[in-house]
Amino acid sequence: MGSSLLSTLLVLLAGVLIARLSADRLARWAVPAIVLELVVGLLLGNTILPFAAVAPLSGLTELGVLTLFFQVGLEVRGDLLASNRGAILRTVALSALMPLVAWWPLRAGFGLSAAAALLTLAALSATGTGVTLRLLSQRRALATPSGRLLVGVSVLDDLPAIALLTLATLTGNSASGAGGAAWLGAPLGLAAAALSWWGVGVWTRHRPERPQSPLALLILLISCAWVGQISGLTSLLGALWAGVLLSRLRGSGERGVRDPAAEAATERTFALITEVFLPLYFISVGMRLPLNALLDPQAWSLAAALTVLALLSKAACALGVWPQDVAAGVDRRAVVFGLVPRGLPGLVFATTAREAGVINATEFSAVVVMVASTTVIGLVLLDQRLLRLAKAAPPPVRLGYGEPHDNQRKSS
Repeated sequence: MGSSLLSTLLVLLAGVLIARLSADRLARWAVPAIVLELVVGLLLGNTILPFAAVAPLSGLTELGVLTLFFQVGLEVRGDLLASNRGAILRTVALSALMPLVAWWPLRAGFGLSAAAALLTLAALSATGTGVTLRLLSQRRALATPSGRLLVGVSVLDDLPAIALLTLATLTGNSASGAGGAAWLGAPLGLAAAALSWWGVGVWTRHRPERPQSPLALLILLISCAWVGQISGLTSLLGALWAGVLLSRLRGSGERGVRDPAAEAATERTFALITEVFLPLYFISVGMRLPLNALLDPQAWSLAAALTVLALLSKAACALGVWPQDVAAGVDRRAVVFGLVPRGLPGLVFATTAREAGVINATEFSAVVVMVASTTVIGLVLLDQRLLRLAKAAPPPVRLGYGEPHDNQRKSS
């Protein structure tokens, strides 16, 4: 069965189906599908379908991740900080800086290498944007002051974490003897990014056409991800940069000819790619977890320490919400709880580092356990907080022909 591509795909898709059906039943406890997909992958990888059988498909499973980071790059716009600028920047700064305090304890207490310690800091800095925003949408809290703040923070929060991941990869390559090529490739990758930025500026000034077809955007995404990978800056950073370039290309200049219908169709195409390939990626991550590593006490002690550090580092982000933000309706606890889940970015960082040889199986298992734990803990706390805030909200007042009217709107 392992030698048949169709059999392998069938088993993987069956695993996705089982995880999704189970997730629907467990949604009431805020248990995300990502955790169940990890468990299904763990069971498959250690029984009937070892990871070696799906290794040739790793490029396809990563396509959903690249697409997601591409979409994050699209959101990095000039108007992102139009509202709550101060609170967003303060919270992002705290989220990025607080995990750095754990550098010495992790190295001294667990004997982590410099590259492995940097990887754990990247995972601690990350935020599971997708799972948090999905819960906010389910509870109809995206438009609240806390929801809007979380949207702005979540888009920018992973940028410092990606920088730490890139530094971890470069440091790991240096330790393995490939450091010269790695540190030489990084400036070339940055030069390619600067050249592409200049090229987009020239294009927008002299040509009205804008790339709109899914094929053109896939070429842009994959080419930028490829440059990021070969330069040592990681394919994730390349995919995010592709989204930034497209955002600039679409929003620059008055000569640009945009087709909203074509752009909407393209977004639906990328959403479909993400919906299909992301579950496969999560299952493949679970398949990488060997049972012997999970049974190692060192893995669990490191996972426990990382989980505590993950909770404390995000709790410190409450300092970024000042009294004037609270007066404007921002809830400190909702913001902190929404930042706790590490979700997809944490798993992607761990998998990327594992493939690059930056961390071993024990360290990889510990990071995955921390990501799963914080995702569940954060979503449960956020769900309970949103329900409590909804109950405490003033009831709508019906005026006129029975149309609801908000008390706060009436007072204003």
